Order: sequence, then C-alpha cells, then structure tokens
Amino acid sequence: MHILLIHQFFLEKDGPGGSRFNEMTRFWSEEGHRITVISGMVHYTTGTKNEKHKGKFITKENYDHNITVYRCHVSEYYNANFIGRLWAYFSFVFSSLICGLFHLKEKPDVVLVTSPPLFVGFTGMVLSKIKRIPFVFEVRDLWPESAIDTGVLKNKMIIRLAYWFEKKIYRNASLINTLTPAFKKKLIEEKNISANKVIMIPNASDFTLAEKITTQFDVNEFRKSKGWENKFIVVYVGAHGVANHLIQYVEAAEILKSRQEILFVSIGDGMQRDYLMKEAANRNLSNIVFIRSVPKEEVFKYILASDVGASILKKVDTFKTVYSNKTFDYMSCKKPILMAIDGVSRELVENAQCGLYTEPEDSNTFASKVLFYFQNKEKAIEAGMKGYEYAKNNFDRKQLAKDYLIALLSINKHV
Repeated sequence: MHILLIHQFFLEKDGPGGSRFNEMTRFWSEEGHRITVISGMVHYTTGTKNEKHKGKFITKENYDHNITVYRCHVSEYYNANFIGRLWAYFSFVFSSLICGLFHLKEKPDVVLVTSPPLFVGFTGMVLSKIKRIPFVFEVRDLWPESAIDTGVLKNKMIIRLAYWFEKKIYRNASLINTLTPAFKKKLIEEKNISANKVIMIPNASDFTLAEKITTQFDVNEFRKSKGWENKFIVVYVGAHGVANHLIQYVEAAEILKSRQEILFVSIGDGMQRDYLMKEAANRNLSNIVFIRSVPKEEVFKYILASDVGASILKKVDTFKTVYSNKTFDYMSCKKPILMAIDGVSRELVENAQCGLYTEPEDSNTFASKVLFYFQNKEKAIEAGMKGYEYAKNNFDRKQLAKDYLIALLSINKHV
C-alpha cells in the first residue's frame, strides 16, 4: 500500500519533539509499505527553519527505506504571536496543496491527515477528491476547543469558521482516528459522528528506543557530566507554550528552593521559554535549569538520568480529554509521573499506579508531591516499574502501529 501522510510537524531526522509518526511510518515501511510525507519546514516549538530549507518553497528527500518526505514552505512568523501562527498554518495549507497536486506524481492508496492544525484537513480533502482515494483524519487535539479554552483563539468569526470547517472535515473523512477515549466519546456523543467511523489508536511508548539506549548508557557518568551527583532530578520534557502553563513548574521550584538536593530540569522550546527563564532569574532560583530541545535519543538519556517525570498543562476543561505525549516516554523509561493534568491523563496514571496526580496550576501541591517522592525514593522506583509494565501491556508502539496499518488497509479495501 502507498500511504500519503500530511503532517505539518513531521520531524527531521534526529529532530527534537513528538515523533509519533516518525516511528509509525518506520514500522509501516519495514512491513513493506510505501509512505510519502508532506510536511512543513518550520519546527513546531522553535519556530525556525533548517538552513537547507531556507529560500526554498518545496524540497524532497529520501527520509528512510520506503519513506519519501516533501518539506513545504511555512511562514517563520509561526512563534511570533497568534496572527503569525495562523498565517503559518495557512501558508502550509497552500504549499502542501501545491506539493500534492504538482509534485506528487504517483497516486497513493490513502491520504492520512493528522491535526492540529485543523486547517491542514483542507489539503487532505482536496487531494482525496481529485485523486479519488479515501481520506483518513486523525485528531491529536480537540481544535478549536483547546485554542479557545487557553485564550489563544478569541475572534468570533475565526471560531465560527473553525467549527464549520471541523464539521466539513468529519463529514468527508472515511475514517477518524482519535488519540484518547475522551476524544472518541466527544466526537460520537457531542459532535454526532457515527461510531462506525471513529477508532482510537492512542499515543504510545517507544520501548525499542528506551531499551536500545539503556543497554549502552551509563546513568551515573551522565549525571556526573551534568554536575547532578547526589541530586534528585525532576524532569519536564515538552513544549514551553501558553497551553503548558509552566509557571507552575517555576513556582514549585521556588517553594522547594531550600532543598538544594532537588533539581528541576525543563527541556524544550516554545513561546514562553524566555519568559520562564526570566521568572526563574528574577526569583533567584538555582534549583531549576532550562535546556533547549534535543533529539529523541538525548531526551531519553535525560529521562533515564532523572528520578521523576512531570506532565503539565494549563487548567482548562479541554485538556481533561488529552494524553500528554511525554507521559508514555516516562513510562517506557520506568520513571514515576507527576501528573498535573486532570481527566483521562489522571485516570491513566491512577489506573497504572505509576505516579501521583496534582491539581493543575496548584504549585504548592505539586511541590508537596515532589517532596513525597524525594523522601520516599523506593515508592518512586516502584511506581516507575508499574508504569513500565502497564505501558508494555497497553501502549506498545509497535502493536499500535500494526493496529493502525490494519485500519488503513481495511478502509482502502472498502472505499
């Protein structure tokens, strides 16, 4: 089968960030299927372009065996402000459509679009109709709800347009994949999508990478190289944007600043990174460090060298429906989780008994949970092992990639 994947944020090789589809497509290619990816040139957290793409509209590269990636123009105003981000979204819709219509010579068997951004669904719908192939849409985040709840999207006209467009996408999709049970329930019960049309293949844990690194990684040497000997490391990995509301992480570090054995490590990029660093400096905090986004293998080294992993989002109702990507990385590395996200993410941690829930935006409670694991390290280790076992049984990326492939093959046969 030839799969066309439209994913604005498909990572460059060794690029930092969420690598769900980099790993999915690798599995599909190993199974003998061809994948063509239409992606953007701007990284979703840094807002920057790779030097090799600057000044170009569309580039083509052989990413891996059976995987070809087209990189399409995206405005570099992505991280400037909301208008800049919206312009970046629409610039990709235009460039990706040009790519699909004029650069993609062979007819794929199915087009798979993953969102957000929601508007990339337009490219998928158009190519689906012109090339007469089934259109599969994936919901990684409920948009526009999440943008509205976080205060990023306020313009009523754009909100109405987004909801209208969302309905159009769902109506035209042959299959819709959701990443959490809450997403699936909302689409069926509130958005009136046929249950036969909606499946759930969630995010997953990458055990292959974790196990590969573990066999050749010296944790003590790594910690020594960072000056982290005798430190209790709390790590956050992910975007530093409005939705993440990481000021609570800085505030928790401030509450525990007298406990110099506890070190907060924040890895990633985003709109609010500079603001957070300034806040930490203004509060004279020496127990929190900020590290720019690093490749996935390096991320796993930091997680393996830590004692606790943190999953954090702003306190809004929409985020009760999401799974945090990095939660699964913590689980695959046998680390306990401090879950500052309510809803399905909280249920995941409580069902797996792999961490502690802490109310979002409640810095005092967050700090108290850090202190609990610091004072009860054996419980932290036990929770980490339980998370690993639970993820192994329920969220193994290889198995989920296989399930996804079966769904794509099935829809291709019936359309």
